[in-house]
Amino acid sequence: MDIILTHFNYIASFILLGMGAYLLITTRNYVKKLYGLVIFQSAVLLFVISLGYVDGGFAPIIENGVVRPMVNPLPQVLILTAIVVGLATLSVGLALSIRIKKKFGSVDEPFV
Repeated sequence: MDIILTHFNYIASFILLGMGAYLLITTRNYVKKLYGLVIFQSAVLLFVISLGYVDGGFAPIIENGVVRPMVNPLPQVLILTAIVVGLATLSVGLALSIRIKKKFGSVDEPFV
């Protein structure tokens, strides 16, 4: 039980990853696929930010020559950039869904 509590972030990210992948694979609706993509992206972001966590870590600032355990700022910067890119992708996808709905009358994938 202790391992579940100590690795809760990783377990939650893999559950979210599965939920997002399930929505992407099983649904035919484009808007639901976009929701699956957002859930999938959130899982990846949670996983990456969990990898960069340091227990008892501080901001990477050296004060008075004292070196303390530091948190790596690179994952945080990458996550911030990925959030902005994901939001832009979602907005373009929703705009395309609106155009598809106006042109074809439905946002479902056609049968092949």
